[in-house]
Amino acid sequence: MNDIKQIDPSTVPFRTLYNGDKIPAIGLGTFGSDHVSNEEVAKAVEIGIETGFRHIDCASVYGNEKNIGKIFAECFKNKVCTREDLWITSKLWNDMHGKGDVIKSCKKSLSDLGLDYLDLYLVHWPFPNFHAKGCSVDSRSPDARPYIHEEFMKTWIEMESLVDAGLVKNIGISNVSVAKLELILKDCRIKPSVCEMECHPNFQQPKLFDYLQENKIVAVGFCPIGSPARPARDTTPNDTVDIQDPVIVKIAKDHNVHPAVICVKWAEQRGQIPIPFSSKARNIYSNLNSVVKDPLTNKEMKEIAGIDKKCRLIKGQVFLWKENQDWADLWDENGVIAK
Repeated sequence: MNDIKQIDPSTVPFRTLYNGDKIPAIGLGTFGSDHVSNEEVAKAVEIGIETGFRHIDCASVYGNEKNIGKIFAECFKNKVCTREDLWITSKLWNDMHGKGDVIKSCKKSLSDLGLDYLDLYLVHWPFPNFHAKGCSVDSRSPDARPYIHEEFMKTWIEMESLVDAGLVKNIGISNVSVAKLELILKDCRIKPSVCEMECHPNFQQPKLFDYLQENKIVAVGFCPIGSPARPARDTTPNDTVDIQDPVIVKIAKDHNVHPAVICVKWAEQRGQIPIPFSSKARNIYSNLNSVVKDPLTNKEMKEIAGIDKKCRLIKGQVFLWKENQDWADLWDENGVIAK
C-alpha cells in the first residue's frame, strides 16, 4: 500500500484517562451504517492503520469484528505496528446484559479481533433493548423496557470483573444521560473511563460534556461530521446538516479544506475524541491530518460554539419500550429517567 499517504502517529495528540492511560485523541470508527460491507470496513481499517491511525473503535453489533481481526493480524505480522501501539475499543451489545453474558460477549470480541485484551470495553446502550440490523424506525422489541438502574448495575459489576481478570484495561458507557450517569457513578466500584456520545457542531451536548469533564471522564464523540450516510431510520425531516452550516462552510473556505475537516478539528480541540468513519483513503487521511496541523483559532471555536441547534440525529426510536412513546424519553431531557 505504498500509495497511502502517511502521518507519524507520534504527532497525533492524546487524552489521559483518570488512571493514567493515554488514548489517541482521534479514532477510526467502524460502523459502516447499513450500506458498507464488512470487507469494506476492514479495508478502511487497513488503510487507517497504514495512514497512522492508532485508535480503532469497534463493536460486536457491527458484525465486522472477524474481518477487522484479520487486518490486525496482518498488520502485526508485517510489523506495520504492534498490538501495544493500538488502542482498540469494543462494545457490549444490548442482548448480552444478562448474567454471564458480559464475559461471554467480551471473549467473543477478543476471539474475533484476535486479541488477548481490549484497551476499552463499553456498554453500548444503557438498557437491553434489541433491534435487528437494517430494521425500520417503527420496529419494536416486545421485550424492550426502560432503564432499570438495579439491572444495569448487575451488568456493570460484570464489566468491572473484566478489568479484574485482565481482559480489558478500561470500561465505559455510551448513549447515557446525566441523570443515568449520576446513579452509575454513585454505585460503581470502577468508574467509567470514557463516555461515548453523539457530538457534532449542531449537537454539542454541553450539559453532558461539562459533566464528564467535571468527573474526569473522557468524551468520545460519534457522528462528528453529522453522519450524512446514517441509516434512513435515523433521519427525520427537521434534521440539520452540519457540513452545510454557513459558519462551518465559511471557516472551511478560510482554511481551504472540506467542511467535514472543520467538524473534526472542532471536536478534537474542544476536548472530545472524534471517531469518524470513511472507506475512502483521502478522507481517512484528511480526518487524521485535521488534528495535527492548522488548528482553529479561538475566534473560530467560539463561532462554532454558537451554532448548536440541539439537533440529535441518532434518536434511538427502535429502543423505545411503550406504545405512543416519544424518542426523547430515551434521553431524560428533563433530568428525570423515564419509566
